[in-house]
Amino acid sequence: MAVGIAIVATASFSSIALTPTPQMIEQFKQLPKSEQLKLAKQYGIDISSLTGGSKLNRNDNNDFEEPIVKPRTAYFDADLIEDCSAIGSSSFVSTKHKKNTIRSSQSDYQNFKANNGQFSRHVQMDGLNSQNGNLSGQSRGLNSLNNSGQQNTNLQPRPENQPNIICKTTIAGNQYFIDNLGKKYTLNNFGTLTLAKVNDKQQKTKKPLQIFGLDMFAGEPTTFAPISDVPVPSEYMVGPGDTINVQTYGKESDNFELVVQRNGTVQLPQVGPISIVGLSFAEAKKLIKDKIKSSTIGVESSVTLGQLRSIRIFIAGEAYKPGSYTVSSLSTITQALYVSGGISNIGSLRNIELKRAGKLVGKLDLYDLLMRGDSSSDLRLQSGDVVFIPAAKAYVSVDGDVRRPAIYELKKDENFADVINMASGLKAKAFAKAISVERFNKNHLKTVISVDYTTTQGRRQNVKDGDYITVSSSSDRLENSVEVAGAATRPGQYQWTKGMRVSDIFHSVRSDLSKGADLTYAVVLRAINEQDEVEVLQFSLNNAIKFNDSKDNLLLEPRDKIVVFKDDERQIALLPIIQQLKKQTHLGEMAKLVEVNGSVRYPGVYPLVENGSVRDLLTAAGGLEEGSYTLSAELTRQQIDPIKGAKIIHKELNLNDVLHVNHNSLKLQSRDVISVRKLPDWQQTRWVSIKGEVRFPGTYSIQRGETLKNVITRAGGLTPNAFTYGSIFLRESIKEKEQEQVRNLADELRREIAAKALTKDGTTISYKDSQQMLDQLQNIEVVGRLSIDLSAILGDIKSADIELEANDELYIPSKNQTVSVMGQVQYPSTHRFIKGETFEQYLSMAGGARKRADEGRSYILRANGSVVIPDTGFLSAGTRMMPGDTIIVPLDTEYKDTLTLWQQVTSVVYNSAVAIASIARINN
Repeated sequence: MAVGIAIVATASFSSIALTPTPQMIEQFKQLPKSEQLKLAKQYGIDISSLTGGSKLNRNDNNDFEEPIVKPRTAYFDADLIEDCSAIGSSSFVSTKHKKNTIRSSQSDYQNFKANNGQFSRHVQMDGLNSQNGNLSGQSRGLNSLNNSGQQNTNLQPRPENQPNIICKTTIAGNQYFIDNLGKKYTLNNFGTLTLAKVNDKQQKTKKPLQIFGLDMFAGEPTTFAPISDVPVPSEYMVGPGDTINVQTYGKESDNFELVVQRNGTVQLPQVGPISIVGLSFAEAKKLIKDKIKSSTIGVESSVTLGQLRSIRIFIAGEAYKPGSYTVSSLSTITQALYVSGGISNIGSLRNIELKRAGKLVGKLDLYDLLMRGDSSSDLRLQSGDVVFIPAAKAYVSVDGDVRRPAIYELKKDENFADVINMASGLKAKAFAKAISVERFNKNHLKTVISVDYTTTQGRRQNVKDGDYITVSSSSDRLENSVEVAGAATRPGQYQWTKGMRVSDIFHSVRSDLSKGADLTYAVVLRAINEQDEVEVLQFSLNNAIKFNDSKDNLLLEPRDKIVVFKDDERQIALLPIIQQLKKQTHLGEMAKLVEVNGSVRYPGVYPLVENGSVRDLLTAAGGLEEGSYTLSAELTRQQIDPIKGAKIIHKELNLNDVLHVNHNSLKLQSRDVISVRKLPDWQQTRWVSIKGEVRFPGTYSIQRGETLKNVITRAGGLTPNAFTYGSIFLRESIKEKEQEQVRNLADELRREIAAKALTKDGTTISYKDSQQMLDQLQNIEVVGRLSIDLSAILGDIKSADIELEANDELYIPSKNQTVSVMGQVQYPSTHRFIKGETFEQYLSMAGGARKRADEGRSYILRANGSVVIPDTGFLSAGTRMMPGDTIIVPLDTEYKDTLTLWQQVTSVVYNSAVAIASIARINN
């Protein structure tokens, strides 16, 4: 049930009508009975209507859980949102927020759009008076009247989670609204604000500066702000409405609750009236104790303050909600600001006035409190006091490398030192020698001046209204340092000192270098000009550490960079150096790069070091590989002629001479290429494997051109049980070709299945069957078998012998006296070999062909890997079988929907299966 009670307060110049909120009523219920009665009498309120009955809810010792001041409602500027670039200038502060800014909720903005730019409901205005005839609502002045002159209480509060929009900006053609936290919002089609989704680049948009201290007292004001249970200072001035508790003890004991009357007296039983007007609490306490002691012999007393009176003050000027407020008699100026919701956007924080009986009592500079914690000017209020907040006269914006960037209010004759102190000083990296100041000149044009803050004159220079001070950062570039990068235990920056050498940084190989660091090749990148162009110096870390007087122990200079390489990461670490050298080329000159290829450990492009030689380049490449031909290497060089152009020349080098320590090695030029050859007929060791029925099975190394017969001889020849006709020879190159064939066959089978599926006539193969075929084909394990005639090879028939390749394998099984029948037969089985038996006879032993068999495509897979088509003519005597043979009867392609490729698939499957089974038997 809503409470319809209006608390009416009368002042000498205004009257305010306010509907109490549920929180205000709850706070009223929490007050002690005496305070409730006092307020009810003061405002003429029926207490039962507030407390829900005639019985008061008394809770003398209860602390308030609800805050006296709610957070200030966030408002969204509907039509007068300034661009973010205007924030920080005095024109923005003095005009935008002075009289014409309209703050409204999102629903206000929807109505604004729906009514063609006119508000149809009440909105809240910053100015003292509304100059727009299309606007109606509650102003931030003292009086709040609608068009009919009546009090307006229909202003609907904003939801607490809505943003406080302060400015707008345009990024990549899109408009964003920025709140006081720097977050970006967009306006959707329904007229509501949504958090914008922007990329990282847009997120880096600078947050606008805020006026320092303005949000310190920001909150929703209330005219009901009692304060209780706080210590009372001895200098507190006692006045009408205060309650004094007196406890007597000794000869007589009693408790009295004395209320100071309007005439400044308290009525003490048995003593009479005591006048304490104009006395502090300490003085009143002493007076009452003396009166009791003198009037009653043998009685002592204890005097304390009970409930304190409430006072009525007025807050005027640029307050968030100026008006009359009831506060505790202990309240100070800052507490009054907090109760009233703080200071408006144009209010002064540094010149707040306290007036009493028309006279200026004191001034408060909130910067003293906020920056230095000085509350000496925060005077205590008395009833009838006026807290007046004038408009700020001048602002200065401070941005950049200061500890607290913000907009600060200026007083007269404040200088740069004062302003920088307001911003809590400069950061460590601030460049104080040239502080940039944007300032408007007499012609109203913006100019830039530089202030040297390191000088006394610069610090004492006065700051003007509207100045925008930017403190830039110092350079991040290091001076007097040497950088270590790469495979070092402690990479980073080191202090440079005069006479510093490599050995001063690297003292030990084990402690200062990472595992795997190259000890023979490291470089120093040395800056040769202010553009950070570099030259490259090469040295040996091992020599520099072990021999201090070595030429490799280079003398270092400031800004040098030492790069230590790892063997397996050399080219990666060299890449940025190579790119840098390429960028340094000017006027068509060649980049200082050289190349080495051929028989070296790390071929590639390398920097051309100062006075670099062929030996230096070979050292950078990790040295020569095994089998390098050192008697002759080739140097390729480009000779540039401005008229004839480039000419390529080749020169032979003897590496034995070049690599000799005392040899004066040939100096390299840009774009030289060294090619290091291999020894003639050099090859890496190649191996072949022989398993099965040889006297010494195992792995044997071979040389180029060696044949199979030679290796079998080296293996001790065949055993008496060897089955030469069934030997299996495997080769990697053939295996790779078979794998490629299987992949092509699978692709072709997929296309044929798809074509059959689109054919209108005839039945199509099921998806399950087609997938089964494809899976079977893809899972085939090819072996790379090459059919050989081992008997002929061992019988000195040279044409049958073959040259071996690396990783060849020969499997020689033991004698096999079986014949196998596989495929579409009634009973796939293996039978004992019977000399003279034919194909037809063994097929009959397996029960004959099935109905689905394609008997005409049957074939014999001989033990040596060859394939024979059986002769099944009417007059033929039949094809005789041999030991180890296998009969394959394939499936009729009509049962696979005329898939012509199925015959090839089955052939590959069966042939591979037979070879794998034979190898498995030999290995076992």
